[in-house]
Amino acid sequence: MPEYIDTHAHLYLPEFDADRESAVETALYRGVRRILLPNIDSSSIEPMNKLADRFPGVCFPMMGLHPTSVKDNYREELDRVEKELSHRNYCAIGEIGIDLYWDKTHLVEQAIVFSKQLDLALEHNLPVAIHARESFDEILEILDGYKNKGLRGVFHAFTGNTDTARDVADRGFLLGIGGIITYKKSFLPEVIRETDLSHIILETDSPYLTPVPFRGKRNESSYIPYIAEAIGKIKETSPEEVARITTANACKLFHLDPYA
Repeated sequence: MPEYIDTHAHLYLPEFDADRESAVETALYRGVRRILLPNIDSSSIEPMNKLADRFPGVCFPMMGLHPTSVKDNYREELDRVEKELSHRNYCAIGEIGIDLYWDKTHLVEQAIVFSKQLDLALEHNLPVAIHARESFDEILEILDGYKNKGLRGVFHAFTGNTDTARDVADRGFLLGIGGIITYKKSFLPEVIRETDLSHIILETDSPYLTPVPFRGKRNESSYIPYIAEAIGKIKETSPEEVARITTANACKLFHLDPYA
């Protein structure tokens, strides 16, 4: 059976309160051996770490402040992020970035918080999981200031065009591809067709962005094979080959043991 890594899943959210352990066990049964958990804000740290502690070696937490959680109290939230990084191991700084879809009120603060967390990533030698919703230009401009500093990471739930994908890959970042690849009106198949598998990792963003044939239901990590299958069809290769390459990419980026 192919072995997969879900590089972005929010299994600690209330949507999984009734069957969280079962959701993890089902993912394991279907070959998803590791699940990475991006943080949202101070309210999500405890349930996220509780899940990681329940499934050591399977669930790996990240630490960061999500852009939609950047409010007037962002300094206090950043202090909590720094505190967490000082006394627990996290696999990445995430989920961080800029979101201009829901609310542009705190754009300046989002940019400040994003830059600060990029600094933390370099300080702690960790990759970043970047949330870029209607904000590629703003994010890439900030990343221009970090060239040649060793920053690495993934653009989570990538929705850019082929040119943006090429720009991201040229910077040494990976594309996080999830359920959107299976949607009828998605232009991601064209992007993936032009992108080498060496630049791609798999994710669900569960409970969101559920792939076909489950669209409209709660997303979960066990659906990763459907994403791999969709990519395989586009790249004219097997799901097993997609699993092999994307799993190796994820292990390298997040410093995970490839033999675990």
